Amino acid sequence: MFSTRKISYGGTAAVVTSAALISGLGEAGATRPVIVSALLIAALADNLTDALSIHIFQESEHLAKREALAGTVSNFLARLLLCSTFIPLVWIFPLSYVQAAGVTWGISLLSVLTYLVARERGANVATEILKHLAVAVGIIMISRTAGHWISALLV
Repeated sequence: MFSTRKISYGGTAAVVTSAALISGLGEAGATRPVIVSALLIAALADNLTDALSIHIFQESEHLAKREALAGTVSNFLARLLLCSTFIPLVWIFPLSYVQAAGVTWGISLLSVLTYLVARERGANVATEILKHLAVAVGIIMISRTAGHWISALLV
């Protein structure tokens, strides 16, 4: 049976980080190669760091080695896959629409993930989606503001 437990952390991190990177870098006037590079770095380096962190945390919780490894690998793969889905958006859409496309895609993915988690927990789906989207939008707005400030300071 499918369980969101093994992908929820990596999936959430991938979606919110990718949407925030696209939004912040777009606000800073970044080019397509810069945005794609940032997404790939997040999908690989930041993802590997999170995978190691998750693995060490799971070991500290005395999870069985096999279960800890399965959780680590599934989160890594979920994050890699989800981060990768943002890259085609950067190449397909005109640069002036990339931010909107990235945020829309991110909100859609986060809503689906939240829906699955809420259903699995028996929680109110609408309430959970609204809470998670509010936090994600806050993070994206902070990234946009940082991108704007960086652009203003460096130009």
